[in-house]
Amino acid sequence: MTVAARLAETRQAIADAARAAGRDPAAVQLVAVSKRHPPEAIAAAYDAGQRAFGENYIQELLDKRAALADRCPGIEWHFIGRVQTNKAKLIAQADVVHGVGAARHAEALWRHATRPPRYLLQLNLADEQAKNGFDQEGLADFLKVPHETGPDGLMAMGPLAGDPAPVFAQAEALLARHRDALGAGLLSMGMSADFPVAIRYGATHVRIGTAIFGPRPA
Repeated sequence: MTVAARLAETRQAIADAARAAGRDPAAVQLVAVSKRHPPEAIAAAYDAGQRAFGENYIQELLDKRAALADRCPGIEWHFIGRVQTNKAKLIAQADVVHGVGAARHAEALWRHATRPPRYLLQLNLADEQAKNGFDQEGLADFLKVPHETGPDGLMAMGPLAGDPAPVFAQAEALLARHRDALGAGLLSMGMSADFPVAIRYGATHVRIGTAIFGPRPA
């Protein structure tokens, strides 16, 4: 199957999941995760109408943005990954940052941004030590302090194994609890394997790569 055909199937699956949850499909944005796929694959998805693309490595994002600037104007580039303070100046160039998992990461983005950064606070609700992110108490503490450039919402990842529903339900509840402090109220969660569950629990952005682009090149 072509990238365009897989993209169409993915969009239909998102729409079906939204309708099954009693939601408007237009309320769920697809971020096509193009990690390690060549610019040509992104261009194929762009020609099929996709505009939001996600990358896990900031240098790869910047290289692809430069390569496609003339060919594919209007792409919205999402950085999806751990914010490292020593790379914050580069990461701040992304249009949207998923993965601000500590106050120091947000502060580093504020210092280096040339425009108010759009960012989501990453949650770690499955208590997985390897994961970046705020627990419920840490999130509440961060949001108690007024920020000149506040977060636009939350990001969550399901557990490595098991049912993602409890984590996604907690993320939805936390968004509702802290809605006034979370700007646009975005909720980024759900990947190729679990996005229908994420949509059921209010995801506004789903991050899907393999279902669109196929297996990642080695």
